Amino acid sequence: MTTAAPAHRRSPALGATFALTGALLFGINGSVSKVVMAAGISPEQLTFARAASTALIAGVVLAVTGREHLRLPARDAAFFAALGVAGLAMIQWLYSVAISRLPVGVALLFEYTAVVLVALAALVLFRERVHRRLWWAIGGVLVGLAVVAQVWDTHLDGLGVAAALGAAVAYAFYFLAGERGVAARPPMAVAFWAALFAAGFWGALSGWWRIDPATLATRISLDGALSGVELPLWAPLLWIVTLGGFAPFVLIFMSLRHVNATAAGILASSEVLFAFLVAWVWLGESLSPVQVAGASLVLVAIVVAQTARERTRADATPAVVSPEVPPEVP
Repeated sequence: MTTAAPAHRRSPALGATFALTGALLFGINGSVSKVVMAAGISPEQLTFARAASTALIAGVVLAVTGREHLRLPARDAAFFAALGVAGLAMIQWLYSVAISRLPVGVALLFEYTAVVLVALAALVLFRERVHRRLWWAIGGVLVGLAVVAQVWDTHLDGLGVAAALGAAVAYAFYFLAGERGVAARPPMAVAFWAALFAAGFWGALSGWWRIDPATLATRISLDGALSGVELPLWAPLLWIVTLGGFAPFVLIFMSLRHVNATAAGILASSEVLFAFLVAWVWLGESLSPVQVAGASLVLVAIVVAQTARERTRADATPAVVSPEVPPEVP
């Protein structure tokens, strides 16, 4: 079970550093994934690679630190199957589809509306109390997204937008189910079982066996500002499954030993800003000044929504990880 660090060892500065570093790595990962998919790896195959590697790394960690969590009671199998397939598998696949058709930052902006959906679900489904500022946050998100998408003269890919919004729904489900999962098991165990079911799902459907092993040695251009740099395909893939996935996931949880979940969640949402910046510098993806204003409004509204849920004293104990920081983010 995840516990907070002793009070005398808590360092908000260190916690913020962990959370921001994790967000930066996740932000870079979107652009790396886009380059890999442009080289011929499908969104389904990429999702399988990420899920399988997360399950493998988390499984090794559990084998050393908590082998008892590698056993799953039959009564919990359906829960983790839903968490892994409807949550993790769908999040990563829909996000991959979205960034293959949309600018990385725009796709991530739509996906992060999951935070608002979590607060709404808490209110409607679980009858939790929420602050009235949630309604201002929802209004800000809707107006901001309308501006980013330029609904009056849209040029965004419709399927890409639908995929990004679908990822937001899957992400909200993963938030809420993950909250209940980590109340009973360590986050590493939740990540392992969710990733294992996700890998099993995409292992059957992704067609990973059609990838010619020789293709992984093919040198590809990194495109954009790095078009003159060529690397074998396995190199950016290795980034995606380690520094683009598992490492930032661990950093986000390390931050929870020093800052509360709401603060960590707000810091983690800076992933959107990092994704915009990296995609702009690297891939030349940019927004108009009006769209930048809309994106800023959405990000502010997301931060407001992070603080909208009123946690009870029992819910706020350090042993339970708040859904603002889920077991893994894309």
